[in-house]
Amino acid sequence: MAQIEFIDALSLEEGAREAAELFEATFGSKPAGVWDAPGRVNVIGEHTDYNEGLCLPIALPHRTFIALSPREDTKVRVISTLSGGVVAEADLDGLEPGGVEGWAAYPVGVAWAMRERGGFGESADADGADGANADGADSAEGAEKKVVRGFDAAFSSCVPLGGGLSSSAAMTCSTALALDDVYGLGLGDTDEGRVTLVRMAVASENEMAGAATGGLDQSASLRCQAGKALLLDCNPDLSALDSVSQQDFDLDSLGLELLVLDTQAPHSLNDGQYAARRRVCEESAEALGVRSLRVLADRVNALPVTERAVAVDALIARLESEEAQMRVRHVITEIGRVTEFVEAFKARDVKRAGELMNSSHNSLRDDYEVTVPQLDVAVDVARAGGAYGARMTGGGFGGSIIALVDKGQAAILAQKIADEFESRGWNAPRALAVVASAPAERVR
Repeated sequence: MAQIEFIDALSLEEGAREAAELFEATFGSKPAGVWDAPGRVNVIGEHTDYNEGLCLPIALPHRTFIALSPREDTKVRVISTLSGGVVAEADLDGLEPGGVEGWAAYPVGVAWAMRERGGFGESADADGADGANADGADSAEGAEKKVVRGFDAAFSSCVPLGGGLSSSAAMTCSTALALDDVYGLGLGDTDEGRVTLVRMAVASENEMAGAATGGLDQSASLRCQAGKALLLDCNPDLSALDSVSQQDFDLDSLGLELLVLDTQAPHSLNDGQYAARRRVCEESAEALGVRSLRVLADRVNALPVTERAVAVDALIARLESEEAQMRVRHVITEIGRVTEFVEAFKARDVKRAGELMNSSHNSLRDDYEVTVPQLDVAVDVARAGGAYGARMTGGGFGGSIIALVDKGQAAILAQKIADEFESRGWNAPRALAVVASAPAERVR
């Protein structure tokens, strides 16, 4: 029997204790509090975000915990259970984008973004710069100026690294919520305020850490709800508040769980492939006379289900290359699948939901061509092993699959996949069983 790493989520008590104990051992005092934020997985809606489409992420029970205390100066000291006992240090005073190297760029960047982009710096006007007040900060005339300064923090996490489950967003979002709390910004108490925290986390990853991210991961980490999936509409004409809605995804009530399996396949085919597909989509939209492929998807998906395939074929027939036809067909049909999946779960139609997951993977494999053999084999074994549906999740070219299974079956199915991988001489996968979980929160 092949070895497989099955990653259980830390309980809130365990995670908080680990972070707090590391904080005390490192800094010699108790933290002001402990907060956490979850990783995320996208249930359906892949390669639709940059086409102004729909995505459906959930928050994982696997979370990053941060024990934190504020400082009176602008210095930052951070340590992690994964940093080998090394404390990383930085100073927010005069810090420029890209000025922090390594993993510390993510939490340090959040404080930097709050000061430089959120209006909570020493020199900002008392009413808050960059529209911070419009998103939930105290805007009363003459209100005390809220200022973010330095902090000491210790991190503990059970969000797997490198599997496309947003461990970086879990770190930036937990930091954002902790700083919001200890500095009394008042943003974490409302969904409107959390939109600002999302932007601060995104700015940290984009500008300080140099990581390309568009907000899906951070929105899921800060705004998902237990038992719900976050329907994220990437239409830029919508406000941040109007672009999301909570949709039923209560797996427990249906006796289900979601297997997430990281294939640990090397991303050797990833160079330039993502950019190439995005470019084809943009060029195809222009050739078809629309702003984005979302416009065409809305037209097609407004038709009766029986007429949609013919409508898609008629649209893509206007494109000259077979490659463009394939890419556009995936995007249009995938956006439609997101809406159908939401409707299936509302109707508690698990069979139909699984069929849509299968169709999504088939489209990503055949039309968008972003799978690799490990992803396809994992999906095939999952389906043969009794999953209602299985698909790759994330950008592809490696990474993870998800499978919708009966409760208690995730570990059994993961072992079957691991055995198949071993027979082919592939890296051993690692797996976790999840349900839709709570957003970032204060733990103690």
